[in-house]
Amino acid sequence: MNIRLMAAALAASVVLPLGAANATDLEVTHWWTSGGEAAAVAEFAKAFDATGNHWVDGAIAGSGGTARPIMVSRITGGDPMGATQFNHGRQAEELVQAGLMRDLTDVATKEHWKDVIRPSSLLDSCTIDGKIYCAPVNIHSWQWLWLSNAAFKKAGVEVPKNWDEFVAAGPALEKAGIVPLAIGGQPWQATGAFDVLMVAIAGKDNFQKVFGDKDAKVAAGPEIAKVFKAADDARKLSKGSNVQDWNQATNLVITGKAGGQIMGDWAQGEFALAGQKAGTDYTCLPGLGVNEIISTGGDAFYFPLLKDEAKSKAQEVLAKTLLDPKTQVAFNLKKGSLPVRGDVDLADANDCMKKGLEILKKGNVIQGTDQLLSADTQKQKEDLFSEFFANPAMTPEAAQKRFADIIAAAD
Repeated sequence: MNIRLMAAALAASVVLPLGAANATDLEVTHWWTSGGEAAAVAEFAKAFDATGNHWVDGAIAGSGGTARPIMVSRITGGDPMGATQFNHGRQAEELVQAGLMRDLTDVATKEHWKDVIRPSSLLDSCTIDGKIYCAPVNIHSWQWLWLSNAAFKKAGVEVPKNWDEFVAAGPALEKAGIVPLAIGGQPWQATGAFDVLMVAIAGKDNFQKVFGDKDAKVAAGPEIAKVFKAADDARKLSKGSNVQDWNQATNLVITGKAGGQIMGDWAQGEFALAGQKAGTDYTCLPGLGVNEIISTGGDAFYFPLLKDEAKSKAQEVLAKTLLDPKTQVAFNLKKGSLPVRGDVDLADANDCMKKGLEILKKGNVIQGTDQLLSADTQKQKEDLFSEFFANPAMTPEAAQKRFADIIAAAD
């Protein structure tokens, strides 16, 4: 995809926003289509509509792996939406470099984003060559093991307190007809689970060396070999999942058909929608109960350059609305994520969200792999772990060698 050449062809028709404009419809694309996600995004739509403008929902089913190519194709093809979700990090890097995305620096300055967005790495991930190109809206951490209390009660074992106890409980769960670990068939779920295992088992420093420093020697070494052993355990425990979407895997935990799921904190939205209570119906183990560390990845909205002045003005209003304190609370309580603002009241947060807030307060954080790796490297990882989890014949040793090669070539 030569985005820069496409950008040159479109440049003549693009006009930057000028002056005041009337309220208008604005199409917003995203991949939030599960029940909990839909409830959360409705809070954004409600807040934006309250400004006199109108949120035109452009939900794309199939998660980010399906949605992002469609979003990019529309922007490069001359049919941009008003705003679009990406994960804050490097996913929109080429679009920004091609001059197709709007500079939000003026809005960010007027709204004092640098003073309220925490941690600062979130806004750093929106910044290219000193200019801010996106509005981060949440902190989504991958590092969670969600457990069905009912499943472990049925199996006659205590709810695990860490990953080793969870693995040890696997045979009892299987004997009770329960899938120990739910992992859906989408490639990003398998690679996400591996990344979680890496920081839990190999630790924060090795995670940074591999994904931040692109150290292929560490990736091929003994500490990461332990992670591949754990991934092999996860592969064996998940072999009966037989679902595709992440929220279908979460539903297996909600209904007690699976013992647990390694998934980001967005899973909380599904538990909430099902009326389940943290600490009573389900248990959450940040860092798999081994290393209580969370990543500070998440979602952000980018705004393509538009030639319609009214829509350009509405983009500014939407950017402000997404970061409004009340909107931040309403959205994140339903999404299961943490707000990006450090100055909002989260008295209504559940037990699991409070655990995440406490970890964030202590500074036990890492950057997400979307922030550290290019989209191309992420895709190579997804291909590897999709094959690893689907093919029992691939040994952990063979998978680690391929992984080290990917890290060696990473940009």
